[in-house]
Amino acid sequence: MSLIWFSLASYGLTQVLMYGKALDKVRPTKGWLKDLLSCSMCTGFWVGLLLWSISGFTRLFNFDESIVTGVICGFAGSAVAYVMCVLFDDNGLKIEKTIYKKGEQE
Repeated sequence: MSLIWFSLASYGLTQVLMYGKALDKVRPTKGWLKDLLSCSMCTGFWVGLLLWSISGFTRLFNFDESIVTGVICGFAGSAVAYVMCVLFDDNGLKIEKTIYKKGEQE
């Protein structure tokens, strides 16, 4: 259950940081920070690391204080954010359907 809460928190915070309208006025429009906040894998990594660092303040998920665990949480946050961003958008589940006619190559 801890992994589910961590995954939902990672995805949710990544979405807020990248797309939340409340942050439009303070979100950078150029430079490396803009690049960071334009990438779900990058933002997800730092969100995972942040969640690891504050895990001692919640009972939803708890991780040890090892820096290796922190990096692994960063990787997990990155993976969750990327996969969820690929699967979902504002309109729900993304379903891309390609239809090939008989004899066409892919």
